[in-house]
Amino acid sequence: MSSEATLTSKGQTTIPKPIRDSLGMKAGDRMSFTLMPDGVVVMRVKNKHVSDLAGFLHRKGRKAVPIEQLSR
Repeated sequence: MSSEATLTSKGQTTIPKPIRDSLGMKAGDRMSFTLMPDGVVVMRVKNKHVSDLAGFLHRKGRKAVPIEQLSR
């Protein structure tokens, strides 16, 4: 997917709607930008929250450990 945007005099731009929609972006999401040696800029959306990871490492047949026990 390719799209164009314009840089304002304040250094701001708008991420095109098809890109925002494809990435699941919403107001308040944060992004990181990495400049690669070849001049390519990689933008990563940081819209995942710790709570989204709940159960991510759960294995079938294993008992979940209550949060209270994790701090011991």
